[in-house]
Amino acid sequence: MKNNDKSFLKDTEIEEGFFLLKFQNNGKEKQSFIKEVSNNYIQLFFCIQGNGKLVFNNGRYTIDILNNKSLVLFNPQQNLPINIEIAPNSKIITILISIKKFHSFFSEFSKYITFLNEDNLDKKYYSAKDLSPSEVVVLNQIFKYNLHASLEKLYTKGKIYELLSLYFNLTEGDAEQCPFLEDEDNVAKIKKAKDIIIDRMAEPPSLNELANEIGLSLKKLKDGFKHIYGETVFNFLLDYKLDYSVKLLQTKKHNVAEISSLIGYSTSSHYIAAFKNKFGTTPKKYLGKI
Repeated sequence: MKNNDKSFLKDTEIEEGFFLLKFQNNGKEKQSFIKEVSNNYIQLFFCIQGNGKLVFNNGRYTIDILNNKSLVLFNPQQNLPINIEIAPNSKIITILISIKKFHSFFSEFSKYITFLNEDNLDKKYYSAKDLSPSEVVVLNQIFKYNLHASLEKLYTKGKIYELLSLYFNLTEGDAEQCPFLEDEDNVAKIKKAKDIIIDRMAEPPSLNELANEIGLSLKKLKDGFKHIYGETVFNFLLDYKLDYSVKLLQTKKHNVAEISSLIGYSTSSHYIAAFKNKFGTTPKKYLGKI
């Protein structure tokens, strides 16, 4: 893909075995790009606008890259060249990581990542899922780099690490297998507590009120919630509200003050400070990037 006013490709080697590709097509016709990739690389695709398509075997097989979704491919059995078609008005970020480097990132966590499991090292892997609001924010920050050019590689490397940490974080389903909560009834009550604070995020109950409502002691609520969701009730709700606010911002139907009120902040300034602390930018600046 040629760089011009309507579209561009930026192919950056972050370090040995670690590449970032940024695609943008603002034209009226689809754009294509081909890159040879060996079989020891994991390919991660993130579509933050529009859509694209991966083409294999001279067009006999394709995989769609859909808006606000991610795709992970790994085939240790053969080279998997990238042949990508980017639709008009689309933005896609691709990360290529050698399996050796990837394993070094997650050496203590490898048993939880399917294709790092010893039983699966020689098997093909494919996964597609929705992007979380936190991932979308980081992806936009990677795409819209605006610091000094000398800092770009360092900044981008840090943001990619952040993105991978978010992407491969344990899911709720994995966490619910926690050995500290073998009682299924207790697990159900903790999940009910989560649903309650989400439903009432603007005016959540106190911890004592929540414990009484679900029928657990305060200690079991605190310990159980931390075991299942990996954080305290307060921190979980804070993260959820901020992630939910990103979805509201993306609709462009509400201003910052309205969103602040909808998710339960007493003042817009408190919401803006919390948003910046989590995402590294203000809601207003984030709106300007979408």
